[in-house]
Amino acid sequence: MADKTLNRSELVAEVAKKTGETQTAVNGVLDAVFETVAANIAEGVKVTVPGWIAFERTDRAARTGRNPQTGETLNIPASKGVKVSAGSKLKAAVKK
Repeated sequence: MADKTLNRSELVAEVAKKTGETQTAVNGVLDAVFETVAANIAEGVKVTVPGWIAFERTDRAARTGRNPQTGETLNIPASKGVKVSAGSKLKAAVKK
């Protein structure tokens, strides 16, 4: 596990410093990126940034589960999830 965490405001500050843009502008772009990704995934569209990351919606079928405390059988309804996959450039950066 990582000992350090880069939070949103720190990320925005670093990107602003590297690009010369204001933190307000970078924050607006970041909001727009995540809103666009979320809207497309909700519609079932896979979103990819080749080499870096891919997001896609997954469908989980309805299934039967068991309550571990009581042993009672439960019906778990179908649901949707999100799969996030690292691309080759991101994987290579982690290996360094």
